[in-house]
Amino acid sequence: MKLNHPRYLLIASMMIFGTIALFVRNIPLPSDEIALYRAVLAALLIGAYLLLTRQKITFGHGKHELVLLLLSGIAMGINWILLFEAYKYTTVSAATLSYYFAPVIVTAVCPILFRERLNRIQVLCFVMSTAGLVLITGIGRIAPSDLRGIAFGCAAAVFYAAVILLNKFIRGVGGIHRTFLQFLAAIVTLLPYVAVTGGFHIGTLDSIGWVSLLTVGLFHTGITYCMYFTALRDLPGQKSAILSYIDPLTAVLVSVFVLGEAITFPQILGGILILGFSLWNELASAKE
Repeated sequence: MKLNHPRYLLIASMMIFGTIALFVRNIPLPSDEIALYRAVLAALLIGAYLLLTRQKITFGHGKHELVLLLLSGIAMGINWILLFEAYKYTTVSAATLSYYFAPVIVTAVCPILFRERLNRIQVLCFVMSTAGLVLITGIGRIAPSDLRGIAFGCAAAVFYAAVILLNKFIRGVGGIHRTFLQFLAAIVTLLPYVAVTGGFHIGTLDSIGWVSLLTVGLFHTGITYCMYFTALRDLPGQKSAILSYIDPLTAVLVSVFVLGEAITFPQILGGILILGFSLWNELASAKE
């Protein structure tokens, strides 16, 4: 068994992504600062990798794609901030499952942007995934703080969907190169925002905070993104779609069995609806 096989690289990267909340919660900094430092550390690591491998970044459509990369980088930075805020107010499982509503948003918006018609399967997946989100919110029987966290998770999903949609228009820049440029765009956006709003508090971190921040930036983002894009390059889209759902499943397991957070039966059912019907939608689209 080759550990560098694309399938195992993707499985490993998804499992790593699913544990990020464990470390984010140990970083006593505002969410916007964590997002900024995550982008900086990841950009430094991936930039060094590109230099060592002597890879050049080329643009297929010039300034047009630079604008799209800037916008997607901004959306990525805001997405991170909102997701980290979600972790503060609700359980990791509820935050992650609401965040994975993003593919459903993409399905709903595509007919408007790309003039695509929704087929019966896509309509069914949209309706059932929305029902799953309603179940996660507890239908009025959830604490205000949890509802706020889920709201942040859904907002993060909107910006994650924006990243996905913007990337559909970027055709001349490859995977890891695109992500590196998006990290740079996120830094350019987040740096003045952090400076103006709350300032910088990285000097207040203790040893646990530093280890957690370096892990999130270098390992969860820099190294794991390289693994992720290396795997995507050699795997068919259908298999990638299936394996990508290891991420939220890992996050739910971490939430329940490592952090000891409670999860209700309706939330479990809601998670199954969101992940199950989102996956069905992706597989149906890949088949077409």
